[in-house]
Amino acid sequence: MNPAAQRVVVTGMGAVSPFGEGAGTLWRNLREGRSAIGPLRHAQASLLRARVAAQVPEGFDPSTRFDERVLPMLDRVSQFAMLAAREAIAQAGIAFDTDRTRARTAVVIGTGAGGETSHEEQAKRLYAENATRLHPLTIVRLMANAPASQISIAHGLRGPAFGVASACASSNHAIAQAALLIRAGLADVAIAGGTEACFTYAALRAWEAMRVLADDTCRPFSANRRGLVHGEGAGVFVLESAEHAQARGVAPLAELAGVGMSADAGDIVAPTPAGAAAAIAQALADARLNVEDIDYINAHGTGTQANDLSETRAIHQVFGSHARRLAVSSTKSMHGHALGASGALELVAVLGAMGEGVVPPTANLDQPDPACDLDYVPHTARDWRVRAALSHSFAFGGLNAVLALKRI
Repeated sequence: MNPAAQRVVVTGMGAVSPFGEGAGTLWRNLREGRSAIGPLRHAQASLLRARVAAQVPEGFDPSTRFDERVLPMLDRVSQFAMLAAREAIAQAGIAFDTDRTRARTAVVIGTGAGGETSHEEQAKRLYAENATRLHPLTIVRLMANAPASQISIAHGLRGPAFGVASACASSNHAIAQAALLIRAGLADVAIAGGTEACFTYAALRAWEAMRVLADDTCRPFSANRRGLVHGEGAGVFVLESAEHAQARGVAPLAELAGVGMSADAGDIVAPTPAGAAAAIAQALADARLNVEDIDYINAHGTGTQANDLSETRAIHQVFGSHARRLAVSSTKSMHGHALGASGALELVAVLGAMGEGVVPPTANLDQPDPACDLDYVPHTARDWRVRAALSHSFAFGGLNAVLALKRI
C-alpha cells in the first residue's frame, strides 16, 4: 500500500438475506448457528434433482418498498441492492446534501448474473409464447450495471459508478475496487457490495448440469459434503476515507486495510491452492499485516470437494504453523452460496465477529475430513477476540479476491 494513500474505513452496512431484511438480522442468525436452507420454492422445483435453497423469505414484497414509478425498472437483483444500500447509508448517517459530497461518492456493485429473472421472463415470452415484442424496460432491468446505476440515481450520486461481474468473487472485487478509488483520491465515499437473484429455471438447470449442487444441505469441510446450495440476497457497505469519516465525527465499524486479487490462469472451474494463496498473501502485504495478526478467516467454503480442499491447502501455504491457531468458518453453511453476493453477506459476518468478539460457526460439519484439518468452528459460535480478519472469495474462472480488515 502506498504510505500516502488514504486509509479506508467501513461506516455502514446493510443486507437482504435468506434470513430477511437487515444486516443485524443476518448477523444474529449466523451467530446463533441457524440455517436458512430449506425446500426450494419454485414452480418447477419438482423437475429438479437439487430441491434445496436459501431464499429470501416468501413475504418479501417490493411494492411496499419502492415507488410505483420506479418499480417497473427494477429486477429483483436491483431491489435487493437498493434496500441494502438504504440501510448502509442510514447506519453511516451520511447525507448527500452538497454538490461536492454527491460528486465525490462512488457506487460499485458486483453481481454474477445480473437481472436473470427479467432475462428468463422475456426469453419465455419470445421463445415459448412467440411474442413479437418484449417489455421495453427489459434491457435496463437485466443489465449487470443496473444495481449500481439505480443506487446512484436514487441517492443522486455522481462519482464513479459501475458494476463488477466476476462470478462468485464479484462482491469482493467490487469492494476492492471501491477502496482503491478512495485510496487513489478519486472518491471520498463509496457505496459498495454485491447482489444476486437468479432462482430461475434455466439457471437452476444449468447449475444442476455441472453436478456441483447438494441435494440435502451445505456441509463445508465435512467428509460427507455433497456440494453447494444456492442462496440469494445483497450486502452493501459505506466505505469512506478515514479522514472523511473523522471529519463527520463517525466511529467506523472497522478498517478495510488491504485487498488481494489474483487469477489461477488454469482450469476454468477447478481451483488451485497457488492462486488463492497469492490473493491471501497480497491482502496481508497490502494491509501490512503479518500472518500472526490474523485471528479469523471467513472462508469461501462452498461445500464442494474441490474448493474446500484447495482452500485448506492455500491457508496452510500462506500461514504455516499459524494456520492451526486460526478460527476458520464458512457461513455459506447457513446462508447458502449467493454467488456474486456471497462476499458481501460474508463481510457482514466478519464485521459482526470483529465487533462482538464472536466467531460464527460452520454448520453441518458432521464428519471431519482428515484432508481439511483446520479449526472450522463446527456447529456453535465461539467467543474469540478478532483483531484482524480475512474474507475469502474464489470464483469459477480462477478469480480470487481477498479482503483484510482490522479492528479500530
